[in-house]
Amino acid sequence: MLDHLSYKTPTPKVIHGAKEDWELVIGLEVHAQVASKAKLFSGASTEFGSEPNSNVAFVDAAMPGMLPVINEYCVAQAVRTGLGLKAAINLTSAFDRKNYFYPDLPQGYQISQLYHPIVGEGEVIVDMGPGVARRVRIERIHLEQDAGKSIHDLDPTMSFVDLNRTGVALMEIVSRPDIRGPEEAAAYVAKLRQIMRYLGTCDGNMQNGNLRADVNVSVCRPGDYEKYQATGDHSVLGTRCEIKNMNSLRFIQAAIEYEARRQIAIVEDGGKVVQETRLYDPDKGETRSMRSKEEAHDYRYFPCPDLLPLEIEQAWVDDIAATMPELPDEKKARFVTGYGITEYDADVLTAEAENAAFFEAVAKGRDGKQAANWVINELFGRLNKEGLSVEATPVSAAQLGGMLDLIASGEITTKMAKDLFELLWTTEKGQNPAEVAQKHGMKQVTDTGAIEKALDDLIAANPEQVEKAKVNAKLAGWFTGQVLKATGGKANPAVVNQMVAKKLGLG
Repeated sequence: MLDHLSYKTPTPKVIHGAKEDWELVIGLEVHAQVASKAKLFSGASTEFGSEPNSNVAFVDAAMPGMLPVINEYCVAQAVRTGLGLKAAINLTSAFDRKNYFYPDLPQGYQISQLYHPIVGEGEVIVDMGPGVARRVRIERIHLEQDAGKSIHDLDPTMSFVDLNRTGVALMEIVSRPDIRGPEEAAAYVAKLRQIMRYLGTCDGNMQNGNLRADVNVSVCRPGDYEKYQATGDHSVLGTRCEIKNMNSLRFIQAAIEYEARRQIAIVEDGGKVVQETRLYDPDKGETRSMRSKEEAHDYRYFPCPDLLPLEIEQAWVDDIAATMPELPDEKKARFVTGYGITEYDADVLTAEAENAAFFEAVAKGRDGKQAANWVINELFGRLNKEGLSVEATPVSAAQLGGMLDLIASGEITTKMAKDLFELLWTTEKGQNPAEVAQKHGMKQVTDTGAIEKALDDLIAANPEQVEKAKVNAKLAGWFTGQVLKATGGKANPAVVNQMVAKKLGLG
């Protein structure tokens, strides 16, 4: 959606060292598990939480003579993700073997893509506030198989291996070093997650490890990043360290902050940052060395002899493109212009595709601002309080829309609507709002005869208050309040106000 002219680029985060100021440079490699019922090269299930080693085919176990067979659906999901990130789709790609000792990958190498990935350059627009956004360039997306899981806490002397995750398809989304602060890094991962959840290509469950990130961090002096942009010389950005397997947005921010300060302290003390792979310890709030950072040649990549180059047709890509849903940025822009709501409200409503669909069902043919207010404040507020998703809401979109119709017609007040909402949430689940309002005596009194009698009695009993109101029209509100009180809050306030003004001759 980005109209670059309407957005301001956020200011890079500056960290004040002991001797001088520094800026952060961050790039991420996000590993997203492909939403597929079968693995990348076998038909084994990808179901999470199964008994250890129960979702393992002969290919996953690297039994002799077993050959990988590409899962077409996983390829389609990668293409779909690429299209969602406005990236180039490579009609020819190829798989390579990445040689590395994996205790939980029986074949002893990972089948990945290095030289010819399936998706090329794209971009992600990361909103950092109203009118402020960072454009993060995507370098590539490649498909690869995941490793299994080593378990070290079941026995003091042995480690165990669960191969259920072995061979599950991963999309590795590699960014350029365009991110300039911890908050931006977290927002970038959150935006990727949002887009993929809209697309249905990854469920984004970070707790289960279905989405995790390797974070590359370096520090440079102010102005050096602009030199890199002008020349493409990475050396001015400083030596980077990689923090592996981050599966929490909060931990990503904390790890970047710690790592940046660690590197600044080393450089200002006259030392040199060593390029290495590090792990983040959330209990201590610090990163620690894991191993020296490998380069591509250390993995001894070579074309996988078991798989032919992957060739896809443009017509197939076009068919996938034709089924693409409306993505978050486009939906947000449409909500702002079409429903007249604020950017902030549109952000909240489009955070999840299910939330956006619920709002649209409520707002269709109604006041968009009022619908947004009720969905965000009343519905989402209650859902959050009770730990429910919008799919589990006791009050449906049709019911909430029906409530708004009752408010718009003047049949109930906003206060009555809140009481009605509570009933629909608790004791009157699934019921028609109008019928529930009638049943509980919530309808406003619109009978002008009844309202007029109550007002006439009030005026006759309070001549002094009448004189005061004629001198100061603001005091006429007292009569409106007393009539509403006399009718149990059921009189239509607008009708009462008009009648008070007429009776008191206030014009």
